Parts: sequence; C-alpha cells; structure tokens
Amino acid sequence: MDIDDVDRTPDAEIARMFRVWKTAHQMVIDRGYVINSDAYNDIEHFKERCLKNGVLHKESMMFQVQKNDNPNEQLLVVFPDDKPVGVKTLKALCQRMLDTKVSRGIVVFSGTMTAAANKAIQVINTKENRSYEIDTFSEADLMVNITHHQLVPKHYVLTEEEKKTLLAKYRLKETQLPRIQTTDPVAKYYGLKRGQVVKIIRSSETSGRYVTYRLCF
Repeated sequence: MDIDDVDRTPDAEIARMFRVWKTAHQMVIDRGYVINSDAYNDIEHFKERCLKNGVLHKESMMFQVQKNDNPNEQLLVVFPDDKPVGVKTLKALCQRMLDTKVSRGIVVFSGTMTAAANKAIQVINTKENRSYEIDTFSEADLMVNITHHQLVPKHYVLTEEEKKTLLAKYRLKETQLPRIQTTDPVAKYYGLKRGQVVKIIRSSETSGRYVTYRLCF
C-alpha cells in the first residue's frame, strides 16, 4: 500500500456518503424546496466538491435551499463529523441558522446523538415562539430513499387550505381521520408536524388507485 493512501477515505465510504447526500437532496425536493441543479445525482460532482486530497470533508456536504413557494423559507442540511453529536454542535448550528435567518435545519449524523442533544432538540421544536426547528436523521436512515420502494405508496402533504377543504367536504373533525405518528419513517422523511394531514395514494386492482388521508400526531 502506498503511504499516501493511508489517510485517504476508502472508496466504499465515499460511495456510502454519496448515497446519503443524494437521498438528502431528494428528500428536500419532496418537501417542496428548490434544488437549482441535478448535479447531486453525479458521484463525480460529489467527489469534486467534498474530497480534498482523497479525504472526505463532511463540512463540504452541507447545503442550503429555499422553499419553492416562499424564497424566505430556508433550510440548512448539515453532516457533522462528531461522534456522538452533542450540544456544542447544535449550538453552533442554531447560531448559524439565526445569523443567516434560516428557519429549518436538518442534522444528518453518523453515529449517535447525546441524550442532552436530543433533549435540546425536543425543547427547540416545542417552543411556541420558536424562530427555527431542527430534524435529525442518522446516515443509515438515508442510505436508501424509502419513498422509492415499490411497497411505499405516494404521499402528498396537504396545505392548511387543502386540509380545511377536505374536512368540510366530508364533514369531519380532524380527530376522526386515521393517524400517522411523527416518528413514522415516511412522516419523518416529509417533515410532517402534528396537525398536518397527508394524502396517501395506493394502487388498486379494482379502481386503479385508492386514496386515504391520515392526520399526523
């Protein structure tokens, strides 16, 4: 082995992190954010951006996007190197979000998050007057895009107006709808929050498709 290769990131690890990075981009697109280029699909682009002298730098994987229907609504996706991810890393992220007026953050961690970090995120996301909120995913969560699996039906998150129209049309209270937990993998993927309604479209042999609605709780 060449001595210069000792500290280089193995090809298998580069390929793994490219898959995680690619799924993260697909996820924010599905959440309604704008990606200006499809270069995230290209592993050579990933290497050019994130490798320096053969070493993967996760800080270079970070990216920021804006909502399709509201350019002022920004989202920042970070891939911290820390193992485990602690409160110090979260504080740095929160400060960055405040400084750049970003309202939503996603942390993709490689190992685990400390109990204190998880608690801090719960506090942040439950504050009534919060200026930002944070979602977390392990790298393992994003190795595969679960929404692309043939057994996972198409999900569509309703706007507040669409939700009101649905409830009025069927004369329902939202509590009468079937439920989906915020911890459900698909709910996490779409960033569903309590009170939101998701439309689920399944294939049906008899009618062509079967539509249901679920309330996130």
